[in-house]
Amino acid sequence: MNVLIIGSGGREHALAIKIAESNRVNEIFISPGNAGTLQVGTNIILNIKDHSEVIEFSKNNLIDLVVIGPEVPLVDGLSESLRENNILVFGPNMLAAEIEGNKKFSKELMYEYNIPTAKFNSFNKSQYSDAIDYLKSGNFPIVIKASGLAAGKGVIIALDFIEATSAVKSMMQDSIFGDSGETIVIEEFLEGEELSVFAITDGDEYILLPASQDHKRIGEGDTGKNTGGMGAYAPLNFVTDELILEIENKVVKPTLKGLKDKNRKFNGCLYCGLINTKKGIKVIEFNCRFGDPETQVVLPLLDGDFFELLYSTAKGKINRDSVEYNGSSSVCVVTVSGGYPDSYEKGFEITGLENINNDSTNIVHAGTTIKDGKVITNGGRVLSITTTLKNSTVNDCLTECYANLAKVSYKDIYFRKDIGNKL
Repeated sequence: MNVLIIGSGGREHALAIKIAESNRVNEIFISPGNAGTLQVGTNIILNIKDHSEVIEFSKNNLIDLVVIGPEVPLVDGLSESLRENNILVFGPNMLAAEIEGNKKFSKELMYEYNIPTAKFNSFNKSQYSDAIDYLKSGNFPIVIKASGLAAGKGVIIALDFIEATSAVKSMMQDSIFGDSGETIVIEEFLEGEELSVFAITDGDEYILLPASQDHKRIGEGDTGKNTGGMGAYAPLNFVTDELILEIENKVVKPTLKGLKDKNRKFNGCLYCGLINTKKGIKVIEFNCRFGDPETQVVLPLLDGDFFELLYSTAKGKINRDSVEYNGSSSVCVVTVSGGYPDSYEKGFEITGLENINNDSTNIVHAGTTIKDGKVITNGGRVLSITTTLKNSTVNDCLTECYANLAKVSYKDIYFRKDIGNKL
């Protein structure tokens, strides 16, 4: 079978690596891909906003399954366009994808279906003064979110009233996130251990993949601005069978029911961003796709046919026996361009990749490309150095991952040195 993967990041490279393991897969195309995806498939340039171009390519190349990686094409309705042309696709439709694309809708859905989450209020651009007044009676720290898509960077944790008003102004008046910040959500700050859980679902049935933990902040000690993710590890030693049952009963089942009740049946990967508080599990956010960099550490923990899992889900009848946890541990550390998540330079040669121990460590590419036969930086988040070991701990993976990472270099390389330190 032939597969088309939409996207260019580490998530898409990790998906391509795992899908390529299936003996049912013949060709993999990635649009636009990166320097790493060239090793497992064929990179192609498609205008993803032009749905007819994606449809035509899929028909001409006998694509059996389209896997949409990023959230923007899902929110823009690419899934519907493909399905209307009888092309099988893994990824929710536009209405279901609003669970990520519209945080106000997502929070209201959680309240309606008694899904545990932080207390919140929402404000549109015309209610700017109301938002400021609301902050005056708030408890700090407090969380301010752009309601729309902001590439994982639209969340600000304000420690006091001054920081909070600055955040609201930057979103609603200065438009740092464009239209995405015209409506904001202000919610209480939750304390506890965060975790990410992927529910692969056909809208009725589902399976949960092993839980992971992301590191969002740019600085060590979880300081500085939010990013698309600086590293992750899995599995998590505090995730018990009892906690998984709580997540299923309090989060996954009512969310899928709520979406189905509202004619938004979800088919794809429901990313549950959670926090385990003293009062139990609560939802921080939902995403409508695989997370990045969590995908890099979760997929190596699976034995079986990952392609079959996606293919059966897309067909509307998930094969829950297609994959199983293999007992491994996995860690990834993301390297970024100096200056990220603000302005940065690109176009620098990456050296040392050939020195990586490929028996245990994958070089998952994100912001890379090939120029004159050399791998060069081409984005903010550049590489995910990912180490997976069987019959070992996350700490063992961390030691080997950082040892391999020390062999890689490019101008202004930056990475956090404390990924997994909470262990």
